[in-house]
Amino acid sequence: MKTIEVVAAIIKDPKTGAVFATQRGYGDYAGGWEFPGGKVEPGETPEQAIVREIHEELEAIIAVDGFLTTVDWDYPTFHLTMHCFWAHIDHGSLELLEHSAAKWLSLPDIDSVDWLPADLLVVDAIKAASTSGVAKASGASNRGTKEGSLSDPDEKIVRSYSETGASCNKTPGHNF
Repeated sequence: MKTIEVVAAIIKDPKTGAVFATQRGYGDYAGGWEFPGGKVEPGETPEQAIVREIHEELEAIIAVDGFLTTVDWDYPTFHLTMHCFWAHIDHGSLELLEHSAAKWLSLPDIDSVDWLPADLLVVDAIKAASTSGVAKASGASNRGTKEGSLSDPDEKIVRSYSETGASCNKTPGHNF
């Protein structure tokens, strides 16, 4: 079975604690809810990949705050390995370029959307982190999870995207 390695950002609002969820607008899983992210390119670290992916998908620059969990999930046609990181918006506003909808979800509302199967395990990790104060998710995967922390977020990546002068223009009705 083909393995796809991806990253996901758990973008947290520092004022409310809500997390940003997106609804897929394309592909076999269109309509399902997920944490934004995408594939890790050859030569990239997961932290570099998540900063790049969020910039490409949502026009914002994020800063990676730490590692939450790695989820392994078997979909019918591929195996997914998803590295999930806490993040916050460093520059710009979130604009939907590839997703059909998005919501900020507080912990009590986090189960209010129809999550894709692998992302349900991330939701479990978020709940575990909120009750323990530590980012961990024991037993959250059908193949296991990896736990740890990112002791030194790759600040160079945030700076390099900021220095490109990337536009973070607002599109009416599509900003969050």
